[in-house]
Amino acid sequence: MIEKRDFSSLGHANHGWLNARHHFSFGGYHDPARMGWGALRVWNDDEIAPKSGFPTHPHRDMEIITYVRTGAITHRDSLGNEGRTEAGDVQVMSAGTGVAHSEFNLESEETRLFQIWIIPDAAGGEPRWDAKQFPRGERSGRLEVLASGRDEDISAGALMIRADARLSGATLAAGDSITHRIADGMSAYLVVSAGSVTVNGVEIGPRDAAAITQETEITVSATQDAEFLLAETRTH
Repeated sequence: MIEKRDFSSLGHANHGWLNARHHFSFGGYHDPARMGWGALRVWNDDEIAPKSGFPTHPHRDMEIITYVRTGAITHRDSLGNEGRTEAGDVQVMSAGTGVAHSEFNLESEETRLFQIWIIPDAAGGEPRWDAKQFPRGERSGRLEVLASGRDEDISAGALMIRADARLSGATLAAGDSITHRIADGMSAYLVVSAGSVTVNGVEIGPRDAAAITQETEITVSATQDAEFLLAETRTH
């Protein structure tokens, strides 16, 4: 089953400096039918104005993945980490027992990103942060694992998270397709970053999502040049 979730149906909060869309209940947006998808708890589609951002605030017991769509984001945290993540690249923060951080768009242009939270397999653990470049051209026509809790993915270059989950990304030229098998016991959630695709024949447009259940295999076909991300998490 492929449930299309239109961008226009997402929760919306415009704070001036931040224009956010929420795939799942978050902040002032609450929908009991959209509390998460498997261990995927948050997927926010954020537009951050130049020279603004999220001031220092705490987290614990959450795996937080940031995928930058355009622009760049600069991270600072209470562990002493600092880094700038650019479009197409990824940062991961395992909040563990607790960490405070800020995320600012220090650029002269708007930054657009996906903020993705996954519930860890177990509470606690030392907090940590990491980031990596993932050139978009290297995942043309194939799914590349960007973040994962599986040893084989981490060995192949994915950022580590503390959950039996993975976040993958791909770019497709119009007319091209990718077929991917979904492992037993996993929930899948696909979001189109740019362009449009079909997922097992269901049309998914720019910034729309496909909530996927009871499908052992999906074929993603680009109806125009497209980029998408796929989160696979353990079904709760």
